[in-house]
Amino acid sequence: MKAAKREFVLDGLDCSNCAKKIENGVKSIDGVDGCDVNFAASTITVSAGGKDEQWMKDEVAKKVKTIDPHVTVRSKHDKKTGGDVYRKKLRMMMARLAAGAILAAIAYFVHAGAVLEFLLFFTSYLIIGGDIAARAAKNIVRGQVFDEHFLMALATIGAFIIHQYPEGVAVMLFYQIGELFQGAAVNRSRKSISALLDIRPEYANLKTEEGITAVSPQEVKAGQVIVVNPGERIPLDGKVLSGSSMVDTSALTGESVPKKAAPGQDVMAGFMNQNGVLHIETSKGYEDSAVSKILDLVENAGSRKAKTENFITKFAKYYTPAVVIVAVLLAFLPPLLVPSAALSDWVYRALIFLVISCPCALVVSIPLGFFGGIGAASKAGVLVKGSNYLEALNQVAYAVFDKTGTLTKGNFAVTDIKPAEGFTK
Repeated sequence: MKAAKREFVLDGLDCSNCAKKIENGVKSIDGVDGCDVNFAASTITVSAGGKDEQWMKDEVAKKVKTIDPHVTVRSKHDKKTGGDVYRKKLRMMMARLAAGAILAAIAYFVHAGAVLEFLLFFTSYLIIGGDIAARAAKNIVRGQVFDEHFLMALATIGAFIIHQYPEGVAVMLFYQIGELFQGAAVNRSRKSISALLDIRPEYANLKTEEGITAVSPQEVKAGQVIVVNPGERIPLDGKVLSGSSMVDTSALTGESVPKKAAPGQDVMAGFMNQNGVLHIETSKGYEDSAVSKILDLVENAGSRKAKTENFITKFAKYYTPAVVIVAVLLAFLPPLLVPSAALSDWVYRALIFLVISCPCALVVSIPLGFFGGIGAASKAGVLVKGSNYLEALNQVAYAVFDKTGTLTKGNFAVTDIKPAEGFTK
């Protein structure tokens, strides 16, 4: 039986490391044949033979909730509920961090005795990083021990054990602030990419025996006739049957000068009709149209990973366990081998090592850096098909553009030889 494939939206997904965990988690569900999470587009594509869409959605939502409770799953055709998920999450997190920081400041500056000082710092810690510690505990129960949440919980709880309360709170505070900045960077890049995807046609005016009906471009088949009015975007590739107009092709070709569309000429989806009514016979379905392929390339840019990203993904699997092992050795070996070494000093140093070795900076920053690059390019109107292409640009020494700013293939050839007087070809 052929596996049914469905795509769902992951609202609130702002961590590329979490995206990988969700992908691996959904793959482990009984009945699921394959899964691919697109971090850039915040989507998850699931294939499961003999299963309907509702079963897939329920199972995926259940699994995602155990991995990242902040992420919600919805079907692509469902409207986003509850407003902007990211903004709500941002406001809530900022309120938490502010409250926790004020409480920690009171505990630090007002010396109210050892017990009260501990209670104030501990309450501050729970407000700021309680969710991180809870997530680390849940992951340990599920057998997913070595991740960034485990490292942060271990380091900060260790700081409390050796009575370094301010440092335990400060480390968790800075970690959560870093997570906020990461979320903001991801959200900004997504908005830039989404803005560039405005070339997507929303409807097509299909010509039928009953008249003209506005339908989804996906419903139009090759060979049918559509009508494009002035100011509308051409929804599908085809040939002009009747009508004449100037069309703006800049969204696809980069050419700023409008092109004339007359009967017999081919036009592509994504062109903007400017001043005349065009009757177009479609030559392809929407899935095969130029605009659909461009959108697919951009939306799935995250699946075309650079070599650096692939290396980091594999490296992350072994990095965190290695860091924990080294930290344990750093804490206990020197006191055992060096007579003058104090256990408390070396435990303190091991905790510092755990904090600075948190995998987020290394494992998350590289995929996030590529994603941010694709988003920044989108803001400037440049479509990048994947991080592997972005990495390839590192090898480019010179780029030659024509007067319209269009970059074509770099295959130069001699087209004609015109010798000066007295010379032969």
